[in-house]
Amino acid sequence: MSDDEIGQSELSAASSGHPKSAPDDRATEGPLDEGEANAVRPYVDLGGIKVLPRTDLNLRLEVEEGSKRVVAVGLDYAGSTLQVQPFAAPRGSGLWHEIREQIIEQIHSQGGTTRVSDGPFGPEVLAEIPVAAGEAGTTRLARFIGVDGPRWFLRGVIAGAGATDPEAAAKIEDLYRSIVVVRGTTPMPPRDLIPLHMPATGTPE
Repeated sequence: MSDDEIGQSELSAASSGHPKSAPDDRATEGPLDEGEANAVRPYVDLGGIKVLPRTDLNLRLEVEEGSKRVVAVGLDYAGSTLQVQPFAAPRGSGLWHEIREQIIEQIHSQGGTTRVSDGPFGPEVLAEIPVAAGEAGTTRLARFIGVDGPRWFLRGVIAGAGATDPEAAAKIEDLYRSIVVVRGTTPMPPRDLIPLHMPATGTPE
């Protein structure tokens, strides 16, 4: 099961009522809400999120086969990968607490292991996930992170060097901080994916 699939089911099952989980400096250091971001910065507009270009950053859009809907944005940077998804959230409560618990349950059901630690964005899950059935001992490491913002939740999955190496982790965490979430004014049920789309210039490299 992919990281994307380890996320969709718990989003649909989680219930509201938990406090928001976010760094104390989120509103100034990110991830930012559209209303908090500098409007003149040259962001790449992907619909539900905007990404600030930087040297050696490669961007991928992950598309659902049947619907052709963009369901996640993949960012390759400094030896790490960061997958992000923005979701609608309640105004006064957060999603990350229950989603985190259900990510843990789902990974355990696949035969993986998890450890919760206090990271730069609050609680995060370090997971060791089996790569494929029948390949005993083949696992990969991933960090599941999440931040509750105003009326949105930004889910992230870090893999590669940023999952274990502190220097690489700092670089990919800075990239996550630089993301701007565009919730928009359209009414949406909590936990619905905020629509993503190709940038106006076409398919990213």
